[in-house]
Amino acid sequence: MLAMIEGTDTLKKVVMLGDKVLVRPIEGNSQTRSGLYLPPTVQEKEEITKGYVMKAGPGFPIPAVQEDEPWKDQDHVKYIPLQVKEGDQILYLKRNAFEVELDTEKYQILSQNAILMIVRDEGLFE
Repeated sequence: MLAMIEGTDTLKKVVMLGDKVLVRPIEGNSQTRSGLYLPPTVQEKEEITKGYVMKAGPGFPIPAVQEDEPWKDQDHVKYIPLQVKEGDQILYLKRNAFEVELDTEKYQILSQNAILMIVRDEGLFE
């Protein structure tokens, strides 16, 4: 099921939570090395796919030892940061991804544990 969110510049307004990552999938090659064209149904069945990380959450929250009531002070939340960064190219398990559509463009949301590999190029989006 595809969740649709419409608006103007919705991607800039998106804030990911926890270990969640927003990925723009890269369309697979529909032609094999021998020259045969694959139908879209074959490409959809692939278990591993690739894409670019567009947004990443802050990471895993670390529980803090509270000497006072925890509801009084919420500004000191600490996180274990994610390994992925915005702009990274990743390989991930497609079955763990949820599809969303932001401003007519398709994205996928997944947890960091669904990511198999990161290809980091510091000058990729410059």
